[in-house]
Amino acid sequence: MSQMKSAFVSEAARELSQQMVVAVNSTFSFAYDVYTKVPGAAVVYKYVKDSHQNDPVRTFVELLFVIVMAWYFFNNKPKNPNEVKLSEKEIQDLCDEWEPEPLVPKLTEFQNSELENMAITAGASGTKVKLADGKERLNFTANNFIGVMNSEPIKEKAVAALRKYGVGSCGPSGFYGTLDVHMELEQSVARFLGVEAAIVYSQGFSTISSVIPAFSKRSDILVVDDACGMGILKGVELSRSTVRYYKHNDMQDLERVLKRIKEDNKKKPLTRRFIITEGVFGATGDMCNLPAIMSMKEQYQYRLILDDSLGFGSVGKTGRGTPEHYDIAPADVDIYSASMANALASSGGFCAGRLEIVEHQRLSGLAYTFSASLPAILAVSALEALKVLESDPSLAVKCQQNAEAIREVFLKSGIPQIRVLDTDLSTPVIHIRLTSRLSTREEEEQILQEVVDQCIREGVVVSRAKYVIAQELNLPHASIKMLSSAGHTKKDSEKSAVVVKEAFRKVLKMHRLA
Repeated sequence: MSQMKSAFVSEAARELSQQMVVAVNSTFSFAYDVYTKVPGAAVVYKYVKDSHQNDPVRTFVELLFVIVMAWYFFNNKPKNPNEVKLSEKEIQDLCDEWEPEPLVPKLTEFQNSELENMAITAGASGTKVKLADGKERLNFTANNFIGVMNSEPIKEKAVAALRKYGVGSCGPSGFYGTLDVHMELEQSVARFLGVEAAIVYSQGFSTISSVIPAFSKRSDILVVDDACGMGILKGVELSRSTVRYYKHNDMQDLERVLKRIKEDNKKKPLTRRFIITEGVFGATGDMCNLPAIMSMKEQYQYRLILDDSLGFGSVGKTGRGTPEHYDIAPADVDIYSASMANALASSGGFCAGRLEIVEHQRLSGLAYTFSASLPAILAVSALEALKVLESDPSLAVKCQQNAEAIREVFLKSGIPQIRVLDTDLSTPVIHIRLTSRLSTREEEEQILQEVVDQCIREGVVVSRAKYVIAQELNLPHASIKMLSSAGHTKKDSEKSAVVVKEAFRKVLKMHRLA
């Protein structure tokens, strides 16, 4: 009996061992199948095997690290002892009570009033303009520097271009949007400035904001006058370059910035470096000190980008802009840019310089590459206006003389509460500002708007200088802006300045500020 029992136990043990062997074999077979199907498993196996043979302690440490990470991942759940569980009703009530932040800020009473009373013209504008009330008034709000804004010969050429080329190109310059009149305009601009080549953009504002990022990239350095306008500021922002600002027209501060950059970048890789400025500043009406800037750009090995949108056609003895005013050849400026919506009374802008500078923009200038090209009617208008300026350089001189006449009235106004810039008297942008700041900017704007309204009643159209306040680098002081034009007579310019002066006197007295 005991022998039978012993034989039974031995048989059972043998079967159990066989089952265990089968199970182990099956497990290893399954693991091997998985191992062969997992990409990179052989590499991992070789890594573990080699590292274990060379350094068993390392295998242990890595295994321990994996275990700790797994434990941390599965057990490290954030615990908030003060967590409050809300019911579905409470959650819904909170959702119903929530109010999103307004997409735009609420307008003030003054801003609403400004929108409701926006000036509307009826008919063509020029040296005179007819407002919605049907009355014609002298116009000092247009950048009509050489007075061709409403020129009959130019309008005739524009109508002929409209009939020949149609309304627009409906395509960028690189996609069959280039017309023969575009090429003729570019050649004429280059010849007028005495440079190798020029390129025409279809929007004035986006010209300079496209030119800057076409040449300056991340890690490049831009040194910028802090009174530059929004077009330059947006171009600088798009470039994503390293930006350093210097105080407006302060050449000592510019040199300080250049020296600091030189010291800070001694051991760094050489990058592209640019000085950027306006020729005539829209925010102040003065001119850049171009000779000093040219000298420092050579000394510190920078390139110069000059936006002369308000100087082209209006300063210099023949209207060739800020460089000519200082007897500097435009060809000596590395990158020269200007709007055609001012002196040329058209639209768009151009950039001029060496041939390689221009050709690079045909592939890398975003506004040139992706915007529909300038309509032929506007290209022809700009071309004809340029011909007028080239044939009669005295127009630029007359614009300067009228600007001087306007400033002279305010400099001798006898009203200490107002001031105008007493330097660069010949630039076409004249800002009239209050001498003392009031408690708020809106209060200043309201005073100035009353002056504007009074001038309109007296037959002269002027405007407050307006800015995108939230985006300005240094918000200029509130002002009334007048723009001189060769289309006005000196008498009209002086008379209009007197009207503005007397409007200031009346409004200031009414508010007991005089």
